[in-house]
Amino acid sequence: MSDYGGLPGLSDSAPNSADEAWLTAIAQAAAGDAQAPLELLVEYLTLLADAAISGRGPREHELAIVRELGRRAAEQGIPAGRVVDLYLSAAWRMWRDLPDVVPYRDRDTVRASAQAVLRAVGEAIAVLVDSYQVATKQLIRQEEALRRELIDDLLRGDADVSRMVERAEPFGLDLGRPHQVVLAAPADGLPDGDTTASMLERFILDQFGDREVLVATKEGMLVMLLPATAPTQAPRTTIKEVGDLVHDALVRHRRGRTWRVAAGRSYPGSYGIARSYEEAREALMLAERLQLDTPVVDARDMLVYRVLIRDQAAIIDLIQAVLGPLTHARGGAEPLLQTLEAYFATGEVATEAARRLNMSVRTVTYRLDKVKTLTGHDPGDPAQRFTLHIAVLGARLLEWPARDLPSGAEAQA
Repeated sequence: MSDYGGLPGLSDSAPNSADEAWLTAIAQAAAGDAQAPLELLVEYLTLLADAAISGRGPREHELAIVRELGRRAAEQGIPAGRVVDLYLSAAWRMWRDLPDVVPYRDRDTVRASAQAVLRAVGEAIAVLVDSYQVATKQLIRQEEALRRELIDDLLRGDADVSRMVERAEPFGLDLGRPHQVVLAAPADGLPDGDTTASMLERFILDQFGDREVLVATKEGMLVMLLPATAPTQAPRTTIKEVGDLVHDALVRHRRGRTWRVAAGRSYPGSYGIARSYEEAREALMLAERLQLDTPVVDARDMLVYRVLIRDQAAIIDLIQAVLGPLTHARGGAEPLLQTLEAYFATGEVATEAARRLNMSVRTVTYRLDKVKTLTGHDPGDPAQRFTLHIAVLGARLLEWPARDLPSGAEAQA
């Protein structure tokens, strides 16, 4: 037998007329029809010719070679249908030419030969397709693993920039361009085997064309990495539209599932991806703590809250000094904090705050008076309202009073 590089001749049981030139001509014609590499027919035509002439079935070493060829076809990215067409085309060409090579004397011989060839074709194609599918699944798993590793390293901000550029190239990522990260967090988590990530990648590609887009899962969230058409100073609608489009697609894909989407700003370079990711992740966290109603948050809208939480020691001091007395109220500080939140969110309109809280206006005004009495700060006074509002925001960011405020050492950490 010859190696994979060329076609072998028939086995010793084959007549002299069925030589290597005959099989090579069949292989070349079949490869031209199917537009597939001729090398994929190695050993296959030999086992077919032997089946037709001697009636024997494929040997194990021949099927092992066919199995290897199926794996190679998958690795080369040749469509499975094209490989099967190649094998079927070679089979009918060989059967058509066989009477000219080996004259059959009676119908029984032809029938037996046909049955042997059909069995050989069936066994070979079954082995080929099975091997192709196994190799394809392995390639998909390998690509998914490489994709996850790449995204993890990009989001972490790997220090080996040159290596990151090399690893990103097969995925079509140009790390010299600005990129942004969009995160989507489902309220109920992502179950194993969820198909949302692949759906979302197809959706983004359909919306924005052939762009370098990566979508993966991380810590129960969907992570979308996509190039930005403009630098950080782009109009706000650029990022907002991406977040809104993603949210709409997610809601349509799984109706009934609640999502919150956060879009980071765009930055150039591999470190810019990590920075955009941190912005988006922090925006999700802040929106959750602030109990925002909007399903799509923009990192730019969270900047003021990031300023508050950065100086944690100062905000803790403010909460303790301004809101600490509310803990002495009947029912604790939480009902009064909820009233202040609604009051500030509705533009200091007590009737609107009452409607939002589903209570009477009288209850709202009573609680606001209670805040004034306990804290000494009047929510209706513009000068004092600002201090109260900042303290309330800080309390929500630190999840107070549900959680104790960090100690001085923890706040400095």
